[in-house]
This record gives sequence, C-alpha cells and structure tokens, in this order.
Amino acid sequence: MKVALIQIAYGDDESVADRTARVTRLVREQEGHDLVVLPELWAAGGFDYRHWDERAEPVDGPVAAALGEAAREAGVTLHGGSIVERGEPAAEGDHGVWNTSLVFSPQGELVATYRKIHRFGFGDGEPRLMDAGEEVVTVAVPVAGGASVPVGLSTCYDLRFPELYRHLVDAGALALVVPAAWPMRRVEHWTLLGRARAVEDQCVVLQCNTAGTHAGHEMGGHSQAVDATGRVLAEAGAGEAVLSVEVDVDAVRQWREDFPVLADRRL
Repeated sequence: MKVALIQIAYGDDESVADRTARVTRLVREQEGHDLVVLPELWAAGGFDYRHWDERAEPVDGPVAAALGEAAREAGVTLHGGSIVERGEPAAEGDHGVWNTSLVFSPQGELVATYRKIHRFGFGDGEPRLMDAGEEVVTVAVPVAGGASVPVGLSTCYDLRFPELYRHLVDAGALALVVPAAWPMRRVEHWTLLGRARAVEDQCVVLQCNTAGTHAGHEMGGHSQAVDATGRVLAEAGAGEAVLSVEVDVDAVRQWREDFPVLADRRL
C-alpha cells in the first residue's frame, strides 16, 4: 500500500477557501498512491476555537465536496483529516457539532466518517464546544491487484487511549490512521505514542500532523509512518512536507504470525 501523508502548515492569515484550494491541489498531485492522509481540522483551525462555529459544515458541505473531487481526480482513497461537522443533536443538551474525519473513495464518494471519541481540552475547548463520537470505525482501502487493507480510524488525542486501538485491532485493522493538530510543546509524546501503538497492536501507524502556528499555538509537525515492529519508516520535520511511503501489509500479517503476542491477551 503506497501512502502519502500531507503535513499542512498554515497560520491565521489564510482564508478557509484559499487553504482548501491549496490543500486540494496537493492532494491531486498524489496520483499513484493508494491512500492519502491530511491533518485534523486543517480547514477550520485545530486550536482556533473562536472560529469553529462559523466554519462548521455538514459532511456534504463545501470542504467535503472539494475533497471528494480531489480524491476522484487523483484516483486515491483520501482521508481528508477532519472537519467541524454540524448536524442534528443526538439528545437534548447536545451541541450537534463533532470533530469528524471524512474518508473518500477513489471515485470521490464519501465511504466512511469517524467522530472523534476523546475530546481534548480538560473541560474546555472540544468538550465545551463539541459532542463525543461513540463508534469505532474501520474502512477498507483498495490497493493494486484488487485487494483491500482494513484501516482503523482515530484522531489526535485518541492516541493517548490504547483501549481504542485494541478495539480497532479486534475489528480487523492492519493499519491505523491518526490525523492530528498536535502542538510542538508535546511533540515527543506524539512520536513516542505512535511507536507504542504500533508495537503493542502490531499494526502500521500512519500519523499526519499539522505544522505552522495558528491561534497562538505552534504546531508540532513530525508526521510519521511506523511499521508493526515500531520501526519508523518515514518522518517529517517541523515544516510543511509530504511523506510518501510504501507500507508492506503482508509483513504485518507475517509479524503477527512470527511473534503472536496478540494471542496471549488475557483481559
């Protein structure tokens, strides 16, 4: 499976429309990849809470439409990072707003959504403004030869909660995707936890972070692809970058057979 991780750098001076046009151009340049991944909340601003309400949109809104078209033109499965989704509240007192990942097929169709389960902010930020997702989601990514790879979806702060990734492994995931807006001051946790999730779950981990500075927060960059043994296959620096990496899914299956640690789980 050939994967591109597009680490987007942005600041406060770029409009959503301009950034969307720039990002979709980058996606279209990734023709020949099986899977392309964007960061969390790259359009709305990962820490730009004050603008989330005005930038919220449904899963068929303008950003989503542009992403679907870019996926179709490039002929790739596109994990579009995440948007601030606005929909119908599930219960009285809910916001009707979620941090929602969107996955598009090579035909440009929306094939999966994942609403972030673990909201960051310790009672402020996401918990104050957004509802928590509840569903564990995997998606089949088609690759050359007609096969497909089961990929588990998660977002940013989810990375700190290993139980989610156990559920994704139990759902069949061989690779785990983590789009993020992870700040520079905790970037060592970002890289360490990605390797930990890869080792403990014997999965490829694909982490796509944001770069630049917005809303007063310097972002960490350092997107990375990690194989199922914890080896870093590719890693970005602190600026905008595109990582292109070949992921050997058969090696994941072989590693699980050669070192069957998952079979020894007791709890």
